[in-house]
Amino acid sequence: MSALVIAAHGSHLNPESSRPAHEHARRIRATGAFDTVQTAFWKEEPHFREALRTVPSDEVYLVPLFISEGYFTEQVIPREFRLEGWTGWDSNGTSAVTATLSAEDTGQTVHYCGPVGTHDAMSDVIVRRAESVTGDPDVGDGVGLAVVGHGTERNENSAKAVTYHADRIRARGRFDEVQALFMDEEPEVDDVTDYFTSTDVVVVPLFIADGYHTQEDIPEDMGLTEDYREGWETPATVEGHRIWYAGAVGTEPLLAEVVAERAADAGATVGDSLDRLRAGDAPVRSA
Repeated sequence: MSALVIAAHGSHLNPESSRPAHEHARRIRATGAFDTVQTAFWKEEPHFREALRTVPSDEVYLVPLFISEGYFTEQVIPREFRLEGWTGWDSNGTSAVTATLSAEDTGQTVHYCGPVGTHDAMSDVIVRRAESVTGDPDVGDGVGLAVVGHGTERNENSAKAVTYHADRIRARGRFDEVQALFMDEEPEVDDVTDYFTSTDVVVVPLFIADGYHTQEDIPEDMGLTEDYREGWETPATVEGHRIWYAGAVGTEPLLAEVVAERAADAGATVGDSLDRLRAGDAPVRSA
């Protein structure tokens, strides 16, 4: 069999930043689909540059635990993993699948996958997040859904994943209203109530980990609380709407299935692991 390496950002300041990567790795490891399942980070150990040297397999599936195709997935990861022949994906900003390359210093075959955030299955994770925060497996009728991203005018791909999933979920007709909102570009999450007529609105941030943006900026910007340190109610009433704030989508257990799907799309043999991860019955055990 082969190895799976999950590449994430990590943080020297926020211990929660790496938690989703470790948790999803544990879930996938427990299925036995890969000989080895490891994590690697930009801002924590084990670092991107050393990761492949500790992987015993000759064939590696490298999955970026990032939302967008952009600076980290197109420049930092290929450079730090020293992937020979990398010229970028032939992608429209949301369609990257895989590029098979060779690791310069180890000679391993590396199937470099597109980021989890642009995979079609991420739409299902967003919906599952809405179900989780409301406690309603059938949530949708009479409810609005806001998919929130960072957004930036410096990289148009930053917003593409958010818009892509909002459009896909809207097309299903499950929710009365679906809107893509952003922190740093229009339409802004600060004005969330301006974009919905539904009394109940579920807000799902398309971020990998809970941190400064999801736990401080967004709750205060939406008016859930004046001071994030005092917390907020779920749901919270804002200008006549009930706001169900879900927190980062990357902490949803179902995201492990998306990671495994990325590897499967690149050719990994995963057996029934995808079904087990989707059903939530893959045991979670420590590394």
